[in-house]
Amino acid sequence: MDRKIKVVRIINRFNIGGPTFNATFLTKFLGDEFETTLIGGVPDEGEKDSHHILEQYGITPIIIPEIQRSLNPVKDYKAYKKIRELLKEIKPDIVHTHASKAGFVGRAAAISLKIPVILHTFHGHVFHSYFGNAKTQLFKQIERFLAKRSTGIIAISDIQKQELSEIHKIAPANKIKVIPLGFDLEKFSENKAEKRAAIRKEYNIQENEVAIAIVGRLAPVKDHDYFLKVIEELLGQTKTKIKVFIVGDGSEKAHIEERVAEIHQKYPNTIVMTSWILDIATFNQGMDIMCLTSKNEGTPVSIIEAQASGIAVISTDVGGVRDILEEGKAGFVIKRENSETYTDKLRLLVEDSSLREKFSIFGQENVKYKFSYHRLVDDTRKYYKSLL
Repeated sequence: MDRKIKVVRIINRFNIGGPTFNATFLTKFLGDEFETTLIGGVPDEGEKDSHHILEQYGITPIIIPEIQRSLNPVKDYKAYKKIRELLKEIKPDIVHTHASKAGFVGRAAAISLKIPVILHTFHGHVFHSYFGNAKTQLFKQIERFLAKRSTGIIAISDIQKQELSEIHKIAPANKIKVIPLGFDLEKFSENKAEKRAAIRKEYNIQENEVAIAIVGRLAPVKDHDYFLKVIEELLGQTKTKIKVFIVGDGSEKAHIEERVAEIHQKYPNTIVMTSWILDIATFNQGMDIMCLTSKNEGTPVSIIEAQASGIAVISTDVGGVRDILEEGKAGFVIKRENSETYTDKLRLLVEDSSLREKFSIFGQENVKYKFSYHRLVDDTRKYYKSLL
């Protein structure tokens, strides 16, 4: 093919998270033989938009406000029509959608125009812990229909591929390609000592205090109730001083503030709610432990970034967590129903700085190439060419 290969990339919304980074790096770094147009929606209420990430890499997307996360037939149809018009104009060789809503309206438009290659990346899925049974079954039927008419499906972890093919039966395994996420991770290990000193001074973290963070949307699926239950139990069990940071914003904010106020009656000034933090690479250096307590995940970015920052991690065993966090080597992966075990392991990390150091060294080495954007771009370029 002498002319450039035209790619249209469509993403649900530009919010802080894996899909935005993925779409950004694939738009920017695929290489001179590709010409990529990036289309996306707007963040949900309470979410921080991530346009600063696009700006950092010099990317100007086409915004279609009607691409929204929630189900809305009127807006969804408008989004479909706008995308279809753009595709007719651009005449792409490849349409590649990211995350559920973009996958629905974007693929429907691409299928109607018989685009040669149609791909969809599942960054997570909504097949449990989001909706009731009837709605979940409907979404599965839609995804199976679209998967049949897609050239290929991309999963971001081996565990997710297994879930999509064997458990939810969205597509056969031979139609699903595993391409893990990729990030610009170098900034997470630069100037560690001075960044640590600056963050611990800014948040008044004492030398003898262990700083614990949880980073993500304040949404039911992230289960901050579970996290705060564990923290409350931990405070009753350890003599080591801890300071806890809840980073993010969202629909559960008021409820989480109430729970924090309850805990502060017994353990004053232990928990800080920071809202979103843009420079997470610097913030992470002030932390000692990163937690995740979600009910459902794709590949949680906060765990990759924590390891790149040299922070020990503890997480519930959901989604692709085991694909990115080696149990007992860079952190602990705990079955969700075992919250006592979660508390025990967190206490172990709080009280044992040499164990945190051991996890830190392994985690940093482990994610360096595995989750770099160079590897993501190489994998995707090869896959595109194999399909064309």
